[in-house]
Amino acid sequence: MYAASKVPLITVYFWIIKLLTTAMGEATSDYMVRTINPVIAVLFGFTAFVIAMVLQFRAKRYVAWTYWLAVAMVAVFGTQAADVLHIKFHVPYAASTAFYAVVLTVIFIVWYRVEGTLSIHSIRTPRRELFYWATVLATFALGTATGDLTARTLGLGYLASGIWFSIAFAVVAVAHWRFGLNPILAFWICYVLTRPVGASFADYVAFPHSVGGLGVGHGPVALFLTFLIVVFVGYLTVTRKDVEELAGVPTPSARSKHRRGVPSAAERRPAPPRPAPPRPSYHSGPADEPPYRPRPGQSPYERGSFDEEPYRPQPGRPPSRRGPFDQEPYRPQPGRSPSRRGPFDQEPYRPQPGRSPSRRGPFDEEPYRPRPGRSPYEREPLEESPDQARPKDEEPRRPPEGFFVWDDR
Repeated sequence: MYAASKVPLITVYFWIIKLLTTAMGEATSDYMVRTINPVIAVLFGFTAFVIAMVLQFRAKRYVAWTYWLAVAMVAVFGTQAADVLHIKFHVPYAASTAFYAVVLTVIFIVWYRVEGTLSIHSIRTPRRELFYWATVLATFALGTATGDLTARTLGLGYLASGIWFSIAFAVVAVAHWRFGLNPILAFWICYVLTRPVGASFADYVAFPHSVGGLGVGHGPVALFLTFLIVVFVGYLTVTRKDVEELAGVPTPSARSKHRRGVPSAAERRPAPPRPAPPRPSYHSGPADEPPYRPRPGQSPYERGSFDEEPYRPQPGRPPSRRGPFDQEPYRPQPGRSPSRRGPFDQEPYRPQPGRSPSRRGPFDEEPYRPRPGRSPYEREPLEESPDQARPKDEEPRRPPEGFFVWDDR
């Protein structure tokens, strides 16, 4: 089973190219039969038809140039198959028309009994595709025989036949559009009618005046129609307007603006948003921001970039004193208090023997030595003799008379 349909969407471009291929097939077949040996011409047409069918069946989905190449080769070979019965075997156009009508009816019956549908939108299996191309080949042969029947046998001429078949084509289209004619039935009737429409107008332009034509020639008409087909197929290949896009089915990138690698319209659709990864409830920030991961030797509360060197305490220096890692840590000097900061080459303070360390002075000053028997807080000349303790039985000294003012009577 194919991933997508093997036939294009039915748009106005489909019917334009279909009419051009039918006219090109008629002109090319008539040119080959009248230029080279008819048997060799039929062999060439059959070989091209087989090659085009192989390319079409090998494709996994609808490809514009492959599909329309197959339709063009069916148009050439189908025309040759209808003309062989009349020219080589002298079968009348009425009989060949009836024969191909029976063949087409049998194909439709078998197709419907096997697959249960005749819709071209269901061409997603090799068997349905085989039924489809057998039907296309039969419609080309039937259309060719019908066009020749009305133009030659009935004597309407190529221009009148083209006009009458165009009117029939328009009637079926309006019946489907305005009056609800079954779409499958309307499609296959129009598909058959495109063959005599295109072939009649191609013969009218190519055949000489003696048979009711314009006398342009089959070769120039075939080349001009081939050029128009290439233009339209190239346009559809670039724009992909006739491609059935299915949801969830990957499609190859369209070569838009004649450049490779340009995504198609389906690939430019925004993708559905992906759910954000679970985040801690305490962390708020953009979803693409990486969470904070503490580094070894660094407090998790000191946030910085991940490439920042964490703080490592240096030996011999308090961790609370932060500075560059190449700074020499503070080493206390022996004999000096660590709380007294100064240059390392400063001589530390060494207390003098016999003097209080709290009394600062020059180092060459004689320290104070307390006298025996005197409080160190009573400062007197050093030559004064200190007080000696009196015996307990000694009479205390009295001040002289008249020392106090109230003694002066």
